[in-house]
Amino acid sequence: MRYLRDFVARGNRPGSVRSYAYDLRRWWRFLVAVEVEVEWDKATSREVCDFVLWIQSSSKPRRFARTASARTVGKTNAVTRKRHLSDRYEPTTVRHSNSVLRSFYEFWIETGEGPLVNPVPRDREGRRPNAHHNPLEPYRAERRLRYNPKLPKRKPRSMPDERWRDLFGSMRSNRDRAILALAISTAARANELLGMAGADVDWGNQLIRVRRKGSDAEQWLPASPEAFIWLRLYWNDIGEIGPNAPLWVTLRRRRRGPDSELERRPLNYEALRAVLRRANERLGSNWTMHDARHTCAIRMIRDERLSLRDVQTILGHAHLTTTQIYLEEDEAEVIARVLEHLADGRERATQQITPAQGYQQADLDVLFGGSLGHGH
Repeated sequence: MRYLRDFVARGNRPGSVRSYAYDLRRWWRFLVAVEVEVEWDKATSREVCDFVLWIQSSSKPRRFARTASARTVGKTNAVTRKRHLSDRYEPTTVRHSNSVLRSFYEFWIETGEGPLVNPVPRDREGRRPNAHHNPLEPYRAERRLRYNPKLPKRKPRSMPDERWRDLFGSMRSNRDRAILALAISTAARANELLGMAGADVDWGNQLIRVRRKGSDAEQWLPASPEAFIWLRLYWNDIGEIGPNAPLWVTLRRRRRGPDSELERRPLNYEALRAVLRRANERLGSNWTMHDARHTCAIRMIRDERLSLRDVQTILGHAHLTTTQIYLEEDEAEVIARVLEHLADGRERATQQITPAQGYQQADLDVLFGGSLGHGH
């Protein structure tokens, strides 16, 4: 509790506190299983190594057994070409867990109540850390944690226009259409959109205000005219919204029975996921709200009127290198262009070549063995 209290005092968001608490609970349960819980400060890098191996070989606990999704676990979707999540822990989860444990033990080492050596070590490197560091930039630890698994190369997930139209057409309410239209035109994250209030909409300038993930800074984002049309239709459906009232609401019954009344409740992330899950079931896809963010980013990158710095500002990235992942070419589009190139090559090979003026076709056939002018 002292560590989490200090973690909260440093200004971390509730979601981060919850995530750190779950990772520490997983570590503590492992120590109980290996009978080290009484002397947690005696844990060494050997226990951390075993812990990482245990996570990588274990399945995530589930409250309810899988039903319809059991047949798609870990497989690639034929529509989106995205892999469905498996029941195993992802490498990002293992790396986050190691980071939490190192921070936890660093806290106790600083207070003088923990071990002398952090059981989550960093890899040794031959060169001096920060040897080529730019003095105008902040220092960062260059050595990675020893037991961090390697991450696969991240690739942006863009929805083709026809797939976007299918997903948008599967929405059954103006509210859901408005959320998707704002996501595809502003690149805002799902939680950022769900945190909006009535005062966060600037109708005259076609702007919306979101609180950025991590920094919690307010930022105004431009949205498309179509998004504001759907937002107005949704606004007409539910009536006027107060400036401090949640923008996105859903109707729920207070209690069961024929005389129960409907009441407005803020739309949360799980309810929005349920909307997409129903749409994906109808389309046979596995799109997420973050795919809309990636699609918007790639569309902006390909617009010559926008610079990379403009895209970074809209996406809310702290570093330009994070935005540069969207500069990679989409594999499907590269394949389409290469196939077009190969098709043009076949057409050129079958075209009849006409000799230039002053040359006789018979003489050229003798010189080149009859190859010129016959498509070879």
